[in-house]
Amino acid sequence: MKFRKLLYTVTMLFIMTACGNTDNQEDIQGHDEEDPGIETMSAQEDSDESLIVSLVNTSGDRIGDAVLEQRQEGVYITLEATELTPGIHGFHVHEVGKCQPPTFGSAEGHFNPMEASHGFDHPEGPHAGDLPNIKVAEDGTVKAEVLAEKVTLEEGKENSLRKDGGTALMIHSGADDYKSQPAGDAGERVACGVIAE
Repeated sequence: MKFRKLLYTVTMLFIMTACGNTDNQEDIQGHDEEDPGIETMSAQEDSDESLIVSLVNTSGDRIGDAVLEQRQEGVYITLEATELTPGIHGFHVHEVGKCQPPTFGSAEGHFNPMEASHGFDHPEGPHAGDLPNIKVAEDGTVKAEVLAEKVTLEEGKENSLRKDGGTALMIHSGADDYKSQPAGDAGERVACGVIAE
């Protein structure tokens, strides 16, 4: 009798332990399934700190968009555009949020709140608004991802792209040589997009 009772107790303990492990496993899987929700929430938070910038050409026609996202290391820019000349083009942030075609002179010079020299290869550069060159494909399209480390989307900061009067994204006709003053000898301004304040 005692043996049966002991066997019953051991069996029940085994069953309860097995059930407990199953429950724990479900909890772990449930936690794993919650992770994408956390990532989605983070992505949503990132998207709250993002801007969509429409780019126009010298005729004033919309040719693409850039998405600007605030990240810890700077502003991440995802660019997609069409109807551009194939090859390497200068890409910058300019200091005024006005894109009046056909010359886009309304955007003024490069965004340069720290009063640095132009260019990644200049010992006293670069401007905060200096960005890596972009490459346009043979069909006139460009898809590029760029990190602007010296700027922010946070309002009220000296290097904010959302300053009073806004700023502008600019694509030039030629490549930026990363050293010539004041703008890298990148040629004419061929596309512009207002970064709203």
